[in-house]
Amino acid sequence: MKPFSEMNLDTSLVEALKRMNFINSTEVQEQVIPVALQGKDVIVRAKTGTGKTAAFLIPIRQMGANGNDTEALIIVPTRELALQIAEVANKLRHGSGRSAVVVYGGASINVQMQALSRNPNIVIGTPGRIIDLMERRALNLNKIRFLVLDEADTMFDMGFIEDIEFILSQTPKTKQTLLFSATMPEKIITVARRHMRDISIIKVGSDDELVVTKIKHYYTIVDNRLKFAALLAYIKQYNPKKAIIFVQTKFAASALYDEMRRQGFDVAEIHGGLTQAKREHSLREFKTSKRFLIATNVAARGIDISGISDIISFDIPDDPHTYIHRVGRSARMDADGRSFTIASTSQIENVKDLEYIANVHMEKIGLDTSPFQHIALFRNRSRERFSGSGGYDNRGRGYDNRPGNGFRPIKRNENRGYRNNWGNKRRGGRKDSRRY
Repeated sequence: MKPFSEMNLDTSLVEALKRMNFINSTEVQEQVIPVALQGKDVIVRAKTGTGKTAAFLIPIRQMGANGNDTEALIIVPTRELALQIAEVANKLRHGSGRSAVVVYGGASINVQMQALSRNPNIVIGTPGRIIDLMERRALNLNKIRFLVLDEADTMFDMGFIEDIEFILSQTPKTKQTLLFSATMPEKIITVARRHMRDISIIKVGSDDELVVTKIKHYYTIVDNRLKFAALLAYIKQYNPKKAIIFVQTKFAASALYDEMRRQGFDVAEIHGGLTQAKREHSLREFKTSKRFLIATNVAARGIDISGISDIISFDIPDDPHTYIHRVGRSARMDADGRSFTIASTSQIENVKDLEYIANVHMEKIGLDTSPFQHIALFRNRSRERFSGSGGYDNRGRGYDNRPGNGFRPIKRNENRGYRNNWGNKRRGGRKDSRRY
């Protein structure tokens, strides 16, 4: 790949990249950066883990002014992704005097308003909190020159399409827009045509290649009650160096975390039921010392940690596109990786859907679960009952752990324990901004 030193970048920027051990560009960086430096709007379809963050931060750093205006807005689906982009942006700022601020729900809005009052050059945030700050007149988008939509398909799947269109409508028409997505559904193209101009479309990899090719895909079929035994058997047989284990709900994440700790594993957890401080602490632990991270889909979106060898789907995803984003956490920057999916006997068709939509071959493997079948994932405690097809946790919330349901919370009209509610609906169904 082309060295950054040959891409007509400022010397200080090349030096900052060298300090980050970025010497040669990746394929997506080599294709996107020259086009972006021409001032064109760009739509980029590229697999997760290919170096997209630097592909938009480098042009912003190269072309940005050193004034006191907020001129770049980067919109992302989750706070974890926002924090990681900010980390890279602050490393690239060396010698430029440019500053970046992160805004997201779940943290003090007053602290974020104070940070914005210092006129940072770059704002990185989630849609809900960006709109909250706009409504409070703390964030002015009148002088935005660069706008980035990262993981656009994820944001649209999460229901943020109207929020994003509202934000776009409040920015200058002369801005440069860079849109990045692992998949390219029609709704993304529709929004792009309404809000972008002089568009260059860049596709990294073949049209049917949605997942990094260096990932090997495995699955096993077990009875639902033996899923934890299958997980332990996989760990024993394949000995993953560093793995993210995905579940469907924060309740399942907490239960799996507790049991893996009892089994003596170095494990961290990240899900919507934790405070932001705890989530950040868990990520730091996973980066530096922990071997396993138990995560829900939304909480793990955008996690960019090197050295992840395995992605384990303890709960098979409801949407095949979620699988694409999950496995993108492994085999980053041309490394090798494995994906392992635990499916119940009723989910064979789901596995076939994953293969078809993600265009991958999933190899079925046999595992010896007999040494672990005596270990129960959910242990009996006061007011807890996890046998059969459901139960209650220690706060009286209901679970449905029938095959295929991924230990999902039961809605109030199904059981008396828990009402499945994302929170306040605002502006056409936007999820409660405090959570994002």
